[in-house]
Amino acid sequence: MDGSQPYNPRTVEEVFRDFKSRRAGIIKALTTDVEEFYQLCDPEKENLCLYGFPNEQWEVNLPAEEVPPELPEPALGINFARDGMPEKDWLALVAVHGDAWLLSVAFYFGARFGFDKADRKRLFNMINDLPTIFEVVSGGAKKQAKEKSSVSNHSSSKSKSNSKAKGSEQQSKFPKASTPKDDDEEGLDEEDEEEHGDTLCGSCGENYASDEFWICCDICERWFHGSCVKITPARAEHIKQYKCPDCTNKRARS
Repeated sequence: MDGSQPYNPRTVEEVFRDFKSRRAGIIKALTTDVEEFYQLCDPEKENLCLYGFPNEQWEVNLPAEEVPPELPEPALGINFARDGMPEKDWLALVAVHGDAWLLSVAFYFGARFGFDKADRKRLFNMINDLPTIFEVVSGGAKKQAKEKSSVSNHSSSKSKSNSKAKGSEQQSKFPKASTPKDDDEEGLDEEDEEEHGDTLCGSCGENYASDEFWICCDICERWFHGSCVKITPARAEHIKQYKCPDCTNKRARS
């Protein structure tokens, strides 16, 4: 399998980094790459699994043949339920199994390399600070982002059509610390960070940071890192109505 080369993180930080990378790959499969993922999960095929890899890539493939496997295996046969329920519910189900698999892999490494009680607790707390894949896919993260963007739009008296992150608007909504600031400007940045701190990227599920470029989908109103959806500030200047990959794929299928 691609990205399945032996990799054995040995410290809490290394295991957490491995967890985040595998999680990013699965989130990518269920959001930005959902069309490709859907097609690969043909119910006519054999038992298939969704793998996330330490290089933030994903793959749909047959389970490992060796018994016992080198690592815990993800849920088997995710493709069989694809056509038996609404797509949204199926993706949410795959997301739940993805969360369970990631935890099993992380604590497999912890057991293998002798993490003590304090290490296991620290690892769990680091993991627990991230939204689950299920929350990202099913709308929990979307709801938080929508609430934050609604508060932002109300406080700035801007309409939805003007809430996209571009031009001078983007600088005021998501300022970048590129020049020296006086105390007042630093205070505004801290307020902005607090206001948007719980906003999550609809693609990778990571939190908002004021030094990153973000853009809002005009259809579902989720926020995305520009880097996650391959949109630069210069390109955003010429977009009248931005549609995220998920909304674009839904329209293509309808």
